Amino acid sequence: MTLPLLSRKSPAFQHTLLALALAAASASASALPSFTWDPSTAGLNGSAFTADNLLISNYSTINFTGGNTFTEEGYLAISAAQLGGTSVLPAGLNSEYGLYIKFSGAGTISSGNPADVITSGELTSLNYTLYGFNGTSTYNYVGGTWTETASGEVALASGSLSWGNVATIPSGDGSTFNPSANAGLNINWLVDGFSSPTYLLGLTSFSNTTSQVTVTDTGFVISQGGGSINFASPVPEPASYAMLISGLAAVGFVARRRNRNSEK
Repeated sequence: MTLPLLSRKSPAFQHTLLALALAAASASASALPSFTWDPSTAGLNGSAFTADNLLISNYSTINFTGGNTFTEEGYLAISAAQLGGTSVLPAGLNSEYGLYIKFSGAGTISSGNPADVITSGELTSLNYTLYGFNGTSTYNYVGGTWTETASGEVALASGSLSWGNVATIPSGDGSTFNPSANAGLNINWLVDGFSSPTYLLGLTSFSNTTSQVTVTDTGFVISQGGGSINFASPVPEPASYAMLISGLAAVGFVARRRNRNSEK
């Protein structure tokens, strides 16, 4: 289904902008769960750092495959980190060692030329592996695909899609557009001590400007796009399980008491 192009002065467009602004304000006001990563546990030339958000450079290729479907693949290079909204550059990152995610996925998208109409869709699959390596790496677009120059990579985590959404918004010039995506990713940690606490879900969000998007005959390419990754759903410790059970029992007791009082 093709979504209608919204006028920048229309109430619907203004309401959409307001909703996005409120969502962004809410997200920025909420504290993200912090974590500590220690690259040395995987034999990497870095020291432990604490953050709550990882900043990402996106190098990916998206191909439309017909029938409102698409495939995507590429690399997400971790460029820096944040803690409480303040930039953090882990010692040695991107000079002594590096981190990247290699991924591939597929999804569906609504009909229409993204340069003319807003499109939206969802990811139907996505698989990835997080790698660490000593030294540096560059990312190059060669023969219709992205390549990287790292060597001696160590797999740190892998996983698959939990949920994901995609969208494109025309820039207004009739030929370019801004793609975005967000997803929840299940995590299987492969190296002990690389994440503390141990989170089970990675939350990703990407927003790319027209200067980072190159249209091809089959889709488009994102070059050094912007994104972030943070985490949620840590593995509960035994004490947490006990507190959860006690809390559920208390809620049940209060609910039963209210029911009895209402029957009197």
